[in-house]
Amino acid sequence: MNQKQQKHFVMVHGLSVGAWSWYKLKTQLESVGHKVTALDLAGCGINIQKIEDVDTFAEYAKPLLEFLASLDPNEKVILVGHSFGGVSVALAMEKFPEKIAVGIFLTAFIPDTEHTPSYVLQQYLERYPPTGWLDTEFSFSGNKMLLLPGTKFLATKFFQLCSIEDLELVKILIRRGSLFLEDLSEAENFSKERYESVPRAYIVVNDDLAIPLEYQEWMVQNAGIDEVKVINGADHMAMLSKPQELCLSLLEIAQKYD
Repeated sequence: MNQKQQKHFVMVHGLSVGAWSWYKLKTQLESVGHKVTALDLAGCGINIQKIEDVDTFAEYAKPLLEFLASLDPNEKVILVGHSFGGVSVALAMEKFPEKIAVGIFLTAFIPDTEHTPSYVLQQYLERYPPTGWLDTEFSFSGNKMLLLPGTKFLATKFFQLCSIEDLELVKILIRRGSLFLEDLSEAENFSKERYESVPRAYIVVNDDLAIPLEYQEWMVQNAGIDEVKVINGADHMAMLSKPQELCLSLLEIAQKYD
């Protein structure tokens, strides 16, 4: 594959996990000649910070923003965000629209420009309140709520179609996280001029029990997304339960953008 054909995928993980969650997909994309960067956000994966010490959402997303700032001025990446990672992707699109060929939201929270960045999270919590999150632990640090997904919650809502090995992996590597609702509710709306100037695509996962299909479809409509792919037979962790199908969907989207 020549340099022009090669794409650079930048993968942004969801809540409480890390770059490790892309390990299957990363190897698949690299095996067909593409470049893949999977990042740990602040307080996630093997990042040395603790989420208790991460005060703002911008600080949480700082590893992604710093990486994009470091790119060659002429390089554009395919930015992929999973779950809560969609909000980090949206912030990156707002800050660096010229460096992103397309933003791909994988069963992810996708903000609009009519409301604050917290809106899709708040709507989600109203429809699927934390009281139903089984053995998830909740606590507070400063002005933010922290959560640690419980084993039952992970097994029945996130990883129900994954291998037992991948479920065991998350039990070992899971970390406390935050949705930064308080901070995001006070943030400025993302703009049409920057955020919406970047092409956006959404990958719907039909059997997701963490962010149900109906909510994914509502977000797609709310954000005005035209480019939509669908993956059947995958759970919330589609990169682990259906990596081949996801790889194909990403490649189909990516080939449309230089």
